[in-house]
Amino acid sequence: MSLDKFFYENKLPKYFAVACIFWGAVGMLLGVIAAFQLAFPVLNFSEYFPYLAFGRLRPVHTNAVIFAFVGNGIFTAVYYALPRLLKTPMWSPFLGKIHFWGWQFIIVCAAVSLLMGFTTGKEYAELEWPIDILITLVWVVFGINMFGTILTRRERHLYVAIWFFIASWVTVAMLHIVNSFEFPVSFMKSYSWYAGVQDALVQWWYGHNAVAFFLTTPYLGLMYYFLPKAANRPVYSYRLSIVHFWSLIFLYIWAGPHHLLYTALPEWAQSLGTAFSIMLILPSWGGMLNGLFTLRGAWDKVREDAVLKFFVVAVTCYGMSTFEGPMLSLKNVNAISHYSDWTVAHVHIGALGWNGFMTFGMMYYLIPVLFGTKLYSQKLAHTHFWIGTLGIILYAVPMYWSAFRAYFMMTAFTPEGQLQYQFIDVLQTTIPFYVMRGLGGTIFLVGVIIMIYNLVKTANAGSFIEREAVEAAPLPKVYNAPANSFWHSVIERKPIMLLVMSLIVVAIGGMIELIPTFLIKENIPTITSVKPYTPLELQGRDIYIREGCYNCHSQMIRPFRYEVARYGEYSKAGEFVYDHPFQWGSKRTGPDLARIGGKYGDAWHFNHMLEPTSMAPGSIMPSYPSLYDNEIDVASTNSKIHAMRQMGVPYPEGYEAIANQDLEKQAKGIADKLKSENKIDVLSNKEIIAIIAYLQRVGTDIKLEAKAK
Repeated sequence: MSLDKFFYENKLPKYFAVACIFWGAVGMLLGVIAAFQLAFPVLNFSEYFPYLAFGRLRPVHTNAVIFAFVGNGIFTAVYYALPRLLKTPMWSPFLGKIHFWGWQFIIVCAAVSLLMGFTTGKEYAELEWPIDILITLVWVVFGINMFGTILTRRERHLYVAIWFFIASWVTVAMLHIVNSFEFPVSFMKSYSWYAGVQDALVQWWYGHNAVAFFLTTPYLGLMYYFLPKAANRPVYSYRLSIVHFWSLIFLYIWAGPHHLLYTALPEWAQSLGTAFSIMLILPSWGGMLNGLFTLRGAWDKVREDAVLKFFVVAVTCYGMSTFEGPMLSLKNVNAISHYSDWTVAHVHIGALGWNGFMTFGMMYYLIPVLFGTKLYSQKLAHTHFWIGTLGIILYAVPMYWSAFRAYFMMTAFTPEGQLQYQFIDVLQTTIPFYVMRGLGGTIFLVGVIIMIYNLVKTANAGSFIEREAVEAAPLPKVYNAPANSFWHSVIERKPIMLLVMSLIVVAIGGMIELIPTFLIKENIPTITSVKPYTPLELQGRDIYIREGCYNCHSQMIRPFRYEVARYGEYSKAGEFVYDHPFQWGSKRTGPDLARIGGKYGDAWHFNHMLEPTSMAPGSIMPSYPSLYDNEIDVASTNSKIHAMRQMGVPYPEGYEAIANQDLEKQAKGIADKLKSENKIDVLSNKEIIAIIAYLQRVGTDIKLEAKAK
C-alpha cells in the first residue's frame, strides 16, 4: 500500500501558545492588582482613572484568564494534537489564521469595552452584543476547521481527547447562543432578553457550564493527549474513559442551579441542581483516576520530570475541585459558602491548579518539541513548580479561613437576640486575608515570569520546526466493523454521529430545567405592587451595572435569620420580573442591597458615593467622583424604554415620547431635596442623581405590598 506524504504545520500551535502565555501573564497581573485593591482601596485610582476601579477591572481579569489564557491554551492543544491523532494536516491553515487573529481581536475588544464600562452585567458573559456576534462567528470558523480535519483524517479511530474537543465545541456554542439573547439598545448597549428568576437560571446554566465545557472538558482532552505523551505510557483504561466522557457531559449540564440555592429560584430547580451535582463526583473522579493511573510504573520519572510534576498536581487539583463542587451544592454547606470567600478559593483551586498547572506542563513539553531542542533549564522549571504550588496554597488557605471567620461573625447574635457584629466589623477582619491572597497571587505570577524566561531561552537555543514531514496510509474507502465490535467503537468512528449525540446528551438537562421555568406561571408568582422602573431609575440602574457594583453587592436576601435581621425581608421571585438583567450577585464584598431603598437619606448616598469612608468608616469601596461630573445620557432614554416595552415591561404605549419629561421631573425633585434639606448644591442632570434614584427604589415595592395588606 502506498503511503500519503504530508506535513504537520506548527505555526498555529506556536502562535496560540505564545498568545496563551502572554495573556496568562496579563490576566494574572490584573488579578493581583484587583486582589490588592480590595485590601487597599487607594489602589483603585478612581479619582484619576475611573476605568481602573475594581468593578471594571475584575471582569477584565476573569475574561482574560478564562477566554484569553485558557482559551488560547485549548486552541494550542487542538491545533497541535488533532493533526497528529488523525494523521492529517489541519483542514485549512487560512481558517486557522482567521481563528487566531479573530480570537485575539475579541480579547482586545473585550478588555477595552469592559474598562470603558460596556457590560451586560452577567458574570463570565459581560461582553456586549457586537462582540457576542463576533465570538459566534470565530467559534464557527474554529468548528469548521476542526471538523474539516476530522472528516479528512487518515486514522479511523477517534481518540478520547477528540471526543472531549467535539463535545466542548458544540456545548459552548449552545451555551453562548442561548445565554446571549439580548435586545440591542445602541451599538454597545443591550438588555438581557430574560428577566429576574429566568435570567438567573439561564445565566448560571451558562455560567456553571462555561466552567464545565470551557475550563474542564477541553482540558480533559488536553490531559488525555499530553499526559500519556509526556509519560510515554498508554492511557490507563479505555473503558473508564468512555464512562468518564458520557456520564460527565450528561450530568454537568444539570448542575447550574446549585449556584442559586436558598434564592428565589423555584425549589424543584434547586433540588435538581443539587442531586446532579452530587452525582458528578463519580465521573469526575473516574477521569482523575484514569489520569493518575496512567502514570503507574512511572513515578520515578515524575520525581525528575517537571512536566509530569505539573500534570500530577493539575489532575489532583481537578479531583479536589470536583469533590468540593458537589459538596458546596449541599444546601447546609452552601448556606456557609455562597456569597463568601470560600467560593473564591474553590474557583481558584481549579483555575490556578487545574487550568494553570495543566497549561504550564503542556508548554514545558511543547515548546522544546516545536523548537527541536531540550528545555533550557529543568531546575528553573522545578523552581516554578514549587513557587506555583506555594502561591496556590497562600491564595486558597486565607480565603477558606476568611469565609469561615466571616460566617461565624455574620451569624452571631447577642443573648438579647441582636446581631453581634455589623457588616463593616466583619469586613475589617477579612482585610488581612485579602493581603495574604494578594501575596499568594503575586508569588504565582512570579512563577509564570520564571516560566516565560525559561521558554524564551529554550526557543532561542533551538530552531523553530515550521513543518514536520510525515507519511501515513490513506483511510480505506470501505470499512466493515468486526461483528463483535464494542458499541462505542462504532460511535467513535463517526464524528457527525458523535457530535449529534453529544448535543442531544447535553441539551436534555438544559431543556428540562429551563422550559418549565419559562412556561409554568406558578414558578414565578407575581406581586401586584411591583412596577417598572421610572426612566431615571432605569438610567441609574444602568450606571450601577456599568460601574460593576454587582461584583461586590448582591440583591438577594436568603431566608436565614441573620440575613433577615441584617438586611430586611427575604427576597421573593415576583420582585424581579422587570430586572433585565437580574442582579442577585455571586459575592458579597459589600452588604446586600436588596432592601437598600429608603434605608438611608439621599444625602447619605450622595456623600457615600463621593467618599465611602465618610459614611461608613472602614469601608473598602472605591469612590466614584466621575458620577458628579458626568451627565445622564438622556438621549438614550427613548431607546431604553422602547427596548423594555418590546421585552414585555408594561410601560404605556408611546411612553418613549414623554419618558424624559418624567426623568427630569424626578431628577429635579431629588436635587431640590438635597439642596433644601442638606445644603447640597448639585445639578439635576448629573449621574449621581440617577444612582440615588435607583438605590432609593431597590426593594421598596414589596414594602408597599406589605402596607397594602
